[in-house]
Amino acid sequence: MYIGRIGLKNWKNFKDARANLARRVFLVGPNASGKSNLLDALRFLRDVARDGLRSAVDIRGGISPLRCLAAKGSSSIAVEVVLCDDDGVNAWSYHIELNQDASRIPRLRRELVKDLRTGETIIDRPNDADQDDAVLLTQTALEQIIANRRFREVAEFFNSISYHHLVPQVVRDPKSFSAAPIQNDPFGRDLLLRIWNTDRRTRQAWLKRIGSILSQAVPQLKGLEVDMDDQGVPHLVGRYEHWRPHDAKQNESQFSDGTLRLFGLMWSMFEGTGPLLLEEPELSLHPEIVRELPQMFVQLQNEIRKMKKRQKHSARQVFISTHSDEMLRDKGISAEETLRIVPGKEGSVLQEADEKDRSLMKAGLTVAEVILPKTAPFPGQLQLSF
Repeated sequence: MYIGRIGLKNWKNFKDARANLARRVFLVGPNASGKSNLLDALRFLRDVARDGLRSAVDIRGGISPLRCLAAKGSSSIAVEVVLCDDDGVNAWSYHIELNQDASRIPRLRRELVKDLRTGETIIDRPNDADQDDAVLLTQTALEQIIANRRFREVAEFFNSISYHHLVPQVVRDPKSFSAAPIQNDPFGRDLLLRIWNTDRRTRQAWLKRIGSILSQAVPQLKGLEVDMDDQGVPHLVGRYEHWRPHDAKQNESQFSDGTLRLFGLMWSMFEGTGPLLLEEPELSLHPEIVRELPQMFVQLQNEIRKMKKRQKHSARQVFISTHSDEMLRDKGISAEETLRIVPGKEGSVLQEADEKDRSLMKAGLTVAEVILPKTAPFPGQLQLSF
């Protein structure tokens, strides 16, 4: 299953925006246009399914920081998605609309779940029970095991969404950034522990495949493994060819930023099954490596399918926000896979490739040549003088 369409109302940069989505989505747009905020709308659905509405709003600072500055008339915030099955057929729609009460507690204005295969409405709130007890509107049906029974597939799908933005310094020294243990940290504080806790055979298989790809970018790398030191701290260890008879070894403290980020990108592909959200994966990487990233993701998907021995294995949906000219010069990226965010006084909008864009790309031009230039500042906009 994957997200085939998204709609946003009064969500951060977006007053009213909607777009169709492919199995792989490249998000492009100017700085501060809303690329991260679009990804955060998907993370919000995950957080509601996993931790509940109140927690999902609170970790974002409340309702006010979520509301678009251009909101007029209705001040309610809404996120809506259509989920497609592996054949591309619309399967589910989920709509959540919220605001806050006088005590600034988030409350539902609307929650709507439809099974698009049968046309049946599964949830439509507020309902009679909500009218009798308004406190019920502080929780979604999505987060409740009993209430989501008939559409638990949707809740489990949202829960499978993962966000990755690895910070090498955090991986090397997680305790300097957080003394308390952190679970599923997108910045990498628990990355090595997650690797260590992965089933041993699975971990070795993943590391072997990642190492074979990583060795193409890292000279002399022969293999990867994970060891636990005497203090109970796991370490990522690279074995390198060396002039001595035995391999030389280095752990994550000696890896370059680029090596750690590239490793993290590949591990994230193996680690989950749901939509994967990546912000600027080109950071710290050599331009020639960045050029290969789109095909690397395809290659990793194929490796995962082979490992699972499923000819019909469903590839993960991947969202990639980027400014990289090198990455977007990959001719394997289609116009349908590109989504441009266009800022404006009335909020940002989501712009799919138009007919002219599609024609130019069919003629052999790339996203970097056709769509990326449209995200550049207009002439005279940048005056960085003091």
